[in-house]
Amino acid sequence: HLKASIAAKTQILTSMLDEVARLVATVRESSEKGATVFFCGNGGSAADAQHLAGELVSRFNYDRPGLAAFALTTDTSVLTAIGNDYGYERAFARQVEAVGQAGDVLVAISTSGRSPNIVAALEVARAKGLVTVGMTGRGGGRMPELCDHCLRTPSDLTPRIQEGHIAMGHTICWLIERQMFPQPT
Repeated sequence: HLKASIAAKTQILTSMLDEVARLVATVRESSEKGATVFFCGNGGSAADAQHLAGELVSRFNYDRPGLAAFALTTDTSVLTAIGNDYGYERAFARQVEAVGQAGDVLVAISTSGRSPNIVAALEVARAKGLVTVGMTGRGGGRMPELCDHCLRTPSDLTPRIQEGHIAMGHTICWLIERQMFPQPT
């Protein structure tokens, strides 16, 4: 298990660094202009969405000003109202419609890239002019065509993909923090 996890992360290291760097530059630029970073996902990906939003709002490695970031997975009243009134497929899209602004960033996390509520959120985000970011697995489902930046963990196994997502997510948070709020050396 550990060897397979290390192998997947090694593939990320050798194949994804340029895309991670472009994404960090985009998120940093958007955040410097006052944009909000929204996160969404289902199940373990919802937990990752909340985790990564927390890293930006609070801190990753050291004290610094908070960044505007929200997980669209946390408000049970909103989620259940949308699910009841519009269907679960609209759970995140409706929130993006309500609060997303051109220049904001949507980070959508789906191991398969085919989750209907994730795809719908990306479609709405694109239409509204948000920067669209996908975190998915090797195949990517529909996400690559809907994302300005698509980070694909090179695996077809959900646990490996999730491990890749959090490793890339931590790297992104670390780089954003270091670049936006450098510490004196």
